[in-house]
Amino acid sequence: MSDFPEEVLELVFHFFTPHKDRNVVSLVCKSWFRAERWIKALTLKGKPHFADFNLVPRDWGGSVSPWIEATTKSYPGLEELWLKRMVVFDHSLELSSRLFPNFKSIVLVSCEGFIADGVAAIAANYRGQLLSFFPHTCTSLVSLNFACLKGEVDLGTLERLVARCPNLRSLKLNRLVPLEMLQRILTLAPHLVDLGTGSFIGKFKRETYDKLSKDVFECKSGRSLSGFLEVAPAWLPAMYSLFSNLTSLNLSNSLGIGVMELNAIVLRCNKLQRLWISDCIGDEGLQVVAFNCKELQELRVLPSFLYGGENACVTELGMVALTMGCPMLNSLLYVCQQMTNAALVAMAENCPNIVRFRLCILEPKKPNHVTLKPLDEGFREIVQSCKGLRRLSLSGLLTNMAFMYIGKYGEQLEMLSVAFVGESDMGMLYVLNGCKKLKKLEIRDSPFGNTALLTNMGKYEAMRYLWMSSFPVTLGGCKTLANTMQELNVEIMNEKQEKLDDIQKVDKLYVYRSLDGPRRDAPDFVWTL
Repeated sequence: MSDFPEEVLELVFHFFTPHKDRNVVSLVCKSWFRAERWIKALTLKGKPHFADFNLVPRDWGGSVSPWIEATTKSYPGLEELWLKRMVVFDHSLELSSRLFPNFKSIVLVSCEGFIADGVAAIAANYRGQLLSFFPHTCTSLVSLNFACLKGEVDLGTLERLVARCPNLRSLKLNRLVPLEMLQRILTLAPHLVDLGTGSFIGKFKRETYDKLSKDVFECKSGRSLSGFLEVAPAWLPAMYSLFSNLTSLNLSNSLGIGVMELNAIVLRCNKLQRLWISDCIGDEGLQVVAFNCKELQELRVLPSFLYGGENACVTELGMVALTMGCPMLNSLLYVCQQMTNAALVAMAENCPNIVRFRLCILEPKKPNHVTLKPLDEGFREIVQSCKGLRRLSLSGLLTNMAFMYIGKYGEQLEMLSVAFVGESDMGMLYVLNGCKKLKKLEIRDSPFGNTALLTNMGKYEAMRYLWMSSFPVTLGGCKTLANTMQELNVEIMNEKQEKLDDIQKVDKLYVYRSLDGPRRDAPDFVWTL
């Protein structure tokens, strides 16, 4: 039975419409179990990755509405919907709330277009609306995240909701939930595994501090912690007993925590596997991470200026310390002031299991600050020694040699992001000709022109997308690509809606595959060639 083609399984499952019947069918064998699981959950991604950096026009498109309409016919038993970088209007949320009777979970990541009414429709039709829309009979809530909401919430409603949901495991509060409410929530839900704190400020009160310390101590299940958007350092020791069991900690936008407090926290987190932190921690703080967090697997060091802080100083010294102290590291995003080839070599030698390596030097095209030479040799060691490397972001001064190394040794590379680097068209050609598993190529402010774009056009058939912005490719070059590779969607973005001739450069180019041809929600400034 496990050898049945997917088409046969699809026909079989169409005969089982009741939810309980499909659950029973899923127990027949492993392949049927997987097939039944696949029709319960759906993940959709809309705008390109560079939308996270405000490089994709806001009105580019990516509406979820046609997907909802099609999904109701093909996946009537859908339970989970995960959307990223999509335009989600209220009527789409309302439609999904009515047409999916078994709906349990919706996750919106970097989405836009909806307001509270849309979320209310989801909640009222299934488990009740966020907070006030949750019915009094709702006791099955497992996860609630309203950290991104800017407005106030009804604290009494929140407290009652937490009290009647014994299975609540993940709760993330927004910045307007005060410390006193956090303390009462922990009293009601000591079983929380994932906690996002609200505001950590206010006049210091010994009674509240002691109650908070006691309730935090009782949270034996806590494994993930985030939040601390506003912090008064005097309150932090009340949380210390929670840190020893944490495997995940996100303090990337906790700008109120100073270096001394950060170090005190990290010293208590010796089981951490995942850490997101701002560059406020500095090189000395990263040395503390390296000394104490021997099980660390994922680290993101993010720029504090994104959250209103001042530029801090994280350099190659912090990276070298991490390579010596965190041998299990397999994913690194490192935003820094400067870098050397020696530090990159140390990363390659000491952390060969790196799968995702993203380096961002804040000053574009900055060389090895010690020798003033390009960082080619450092990246050669990264791609040559890290055999499982699948995602790579380049930064600093690089020549064509770096791209030659990537094409030669990046056998498993699936995603490459290039910004403010490169020497000539040969750099891009080395990558296209060499990286056999490349699926996503993102290029920004680099010198790759028509020759690089058109020499190996067949490569794009095997890729998910190519994104280029601020580059010397002309409209004529884009037209040649579109006419030659007609199975691809070739979009250019002319936000000023100027009249262009074939010899003029385009600002943004997006090339991707689609089973349904050109999309029908493109605005006027997006030209599909």
